[in-house]
Amino acid sequence: MQSWVTEIMEQFGYLGIFLMMALENIFPPIPSEIVLPFGGFLTTYSTLTVLGVIIAATLGSVIGAMILYGIGMLIDVERLEKIIDRFGHILRIKKEDVHKADAWFDKYGYWTVFFCRMVPLIRSLISIPAGMSNMRFSIFLLLTTIGTLIWNILLISVGVVLGANWENILGFMDVYSNIVYVLIAITVVVVIYLYIRMRKKRKKE
Repeated sequence: MQSWVTEIMEQFGYLGIFLMMALENIFPPIPSEIVLPFGGFLTTYSTLTVLGVIIAATLGSVIGAMILYGIGMLIDVERLEKIIDRFGHILRIKKEDVHKADAWFDKYGYWTVFFCRMVPLIRSLISIPAGMSNMRFSIFLLLTTIGTLIWNILLISVGVVLGANWENILGFMDVYSNIVYVLIAITVVVVIYLYIRMRKKRKKE
């Protein structure tokens, strides 16, 4: 995967970076942790500029995020309700659960979209629930662009500084990703526990 990504970028320059970042958002197994530092490294020995790489990477990311946002809009809450009508008894999910999740995202979704744009893997997938909740597109686009720009500038700058040793960042990013995933998993477990506890309390009442 890594050699294929870097070959495309070397061969097609800005267009390759744009395509890889768009695909990275739609197909998360293509990691930005490879694309961006290598893009920074390319500026040290080719005609590519740091500003050009940042613009190409950001445009690619935002286009990819917009596509996933559109997919989220196609799924929407009404379609989920139809799925729950058929399979809810198997999945143990009720329509009320979907409405609560949608209401939560309506309340906290803006900050979630912004911060999740700087979390590996989740940075791509967060666009789907944003579309499902019908988040205002202009705000989604603004927060996605800002969050993406911060992430891109950081990793591209690291690639410029490290130069030929750009791959050294991959080990650090693995550690960062694992820490974030553990924190997210703990949060999910706590939320599920509190939700189950609340439901049991309501049944007793």
